[in-house]
Amino acid sequence: MSKGLPSRENDFSGWYNELVKRADLAENSSVRGCMVIKPYGFSIWEKMQSKLDSMFKDSGHQNAYFPLFIPKSYLSKEADHVEGFAKECAVVTHYRLKSDDKGNGVVVDPDAKLEEELIVRPTSETVIWNTYKNWIQSYRDLPILVNQWANVVRWEMRTRLFLRTSEFLWQEGHTAHETKSEAEEETIKILNIYSSFLEETMGIPVLKGTKSESEKFAGAEQTYCVEALMQDSKALQAGTSHFLGQNFAKAFDVQFATSGGKKEYVWGTSWGVSTRLVGALIMTHSDDKGLVLPPNLAPIQVVLIPIFNSDEEYKVVINKLDLIGKNLKSSNISYKIDDRKNHKPGWKFSEYELKGIPIRLVVGPKDIDNNTVEVVRRDNLTKEVIDEETLIDKVKNLLDEIQKNLFNKAKIFRENNSHIIENYDDFKKIFKHKNGFVYAHWDGSIETENLIKKETKATIRCIPLNYGKDKGKCIVTGKPSNGLVVFGKAY
Repeated sequence: MSKGLPSRENDFSGWYNELVKRADLAENSSVRGCMVIKPYGFSIWEKMQSKLDSMFKDSGHQNAYFPLFIPKSYLSKEADHVEGFAKECAVVTHYRLKSDDKGNGVVVDPDAKLEEELIVRPTSETVIWNTYKNWIQSYRDLPILVNQWANVVRWEMRTRLFLRTSEFLWQEGHTAHETKSEAEEETIKILNIYSSFLEETMGIPVLKGTKSESEKFAGAEQTYCVEALMQDSKALQAGTSHFLGQNFAKAFDVQFATSGGKKEYVWGTSWGVSTRLVGALIMTHSDDKGLVLPPNLAPIQVVLIPIFNSDEEYKVVINKLDLIGKNLKSSNISYKIDDRKNHKPGWKFSEYELKGIPIRLVVGPKDIDNNTVEVVRRDNLTKEVIDEETLIDKVKNLLDEIQKNLFNKAKIFRENNSHIIENYDDFKKIFKHKNGFVYAHWDGSIETENLIKKETKATIRCIPLNYGKDKGKCIVTGKPSNGLVVFGKAY
């Protein structure tokens, strides 16, 4: 194996970038700002996708697909929406190339200019609500509960693998409802699905709340979010669920006939999470040796490594590993037998520590004689030798233990890096010397919010759902505050 990773403590950014590449998750592509997700990285995303897709379908949603290209006029129909995304849009102006007579290769054919320019989708609200106009005539057509798995493009100047790239993968849900209360209920339902997924499947504790007016989604009336704290004590927005009100229905004239025969505008929501979650997974659990994957998301939960000194021993040990593998498979535990002869066991140990495989099983001739297996867990690198007869039950219990341990460890870290601050001087000191979640009173004004951001680079990550229960005074202006909000420096 190559030399070790940079340490998280000394160079968190360098550690993250190196880990993504060395663990074979992704790499920068030849297209500036875009990434290539490699098979191992994509297999983690597929596990996320599969679990979320099941959760969406269990709650009544269906998958569909909408165009990658959006007519520019659509984006202009919702004023806040276009203002929010205008600076990030990639625009298609022509549809054909031609050979250059001067020998400069191919150039854009000026005669092939599009009648209307097309936006490469940064998000799909506009094209979907234009479609919903054809789908919805009566209250009997509601609700529409649709999700799509897709790629989007938001032109980024400063990119970072998984966390911020010009093109990324995501899911985006878009629902239409008869009443305001139904749409609001849907928004909260999705927020809770995201929270459950992050905590139970990814092992990442999250805060749930709403965004401030300046931080909410462009075109929404209310944005709900789940916020997580990474190991460098920076905040990461892990998912958002938006109550759109009737904004997009009015922009695209989506009305329905009520049971009483009246015409009313539809109520809408939209919501999404992206491949950014892979970055969140890395930064929450991993260590200086490499990835640490929660068993619920690990593409390979158990790796089996043979120890041998001769071809004869190799055959005997591999046969034993095959039998163990079959028992793991019958218990729905994913595994891999590393039967390569051209790498020594120590090299393999380092490789699978780097790749974050939750459990390593090692078997050699002495283990076969003694009916034992060496078991090593990745989260804390402890090892023990156990009887083969108890192996499968042991592995099952360890996988559950590791999943719980990762969540508890991340939660303790968050609690140790969360602070309630009562004056602005202390607030500024926190963000000058360290980060974390800071609970503080805010007067609710965008002016105060902007001042804090300018002076500390901290933003309001979320307004907790119980906001309004703890009234106080703003740490900056001294004006009345309806409650504590959560600040943090974010990616």
